[in-house]
Amino acid sequence: MKLSEVKSVLGRLETIGFQLPNGELVPNHFHVTEVGKITKHFIDCGGTERKENVVNFQLWNANDYDHRLHPEKLLSIIELSEKVLGIEDLDIEVEYQAETIGKFGLEFNGTNFLLSSKQTDCLAKDKCGIPAEKPKLRFSELNDEPCCTPDGNCC
Repeated sequence: MKLSEVKSVLGRLETIGFQLPNGELVPNHFHVTEVGKITKHFIDCGGTERKENVVNFQLWNANDYDHRLHPEKLLSIIELSEKVLGIEDLDIEVEYQAETIGKFGLEFNGTNFLLSSKQTDCLAKDKCGIPAEKPKLRFSELNDEPCCTPDGNCC
């Protein structure tokens, strides 16, 4: 989800809800403690230089039950971040505390923002020799020689 999409959704909401991938809701007394731009400049395992930029929201669950974050307040924090930090219309990444800090993508289902699971991946599969798809073998195409005999082809 892009930052512009989040801003558009916030303009229509009365309350903000975030839902974890397991369906559980982030407690409604959460705070957005950071809105920022994260730049990752790296070399992948194939030797290619890469740069990634995302807008980062950090959610924090405090025991502060008296201060709920309202859509207009988050919108003002985002707009200030855009102005001060020069944030562009980038994809959103959300950090939320679990056993350790979890990183999530962001979607919207019409009611809540959904924290979507993110996975690591090899960005240079072609250079690492990793096939795009696991090869499918058919038993009928295997050699007809007996496998587990001293003169077989299994060892």
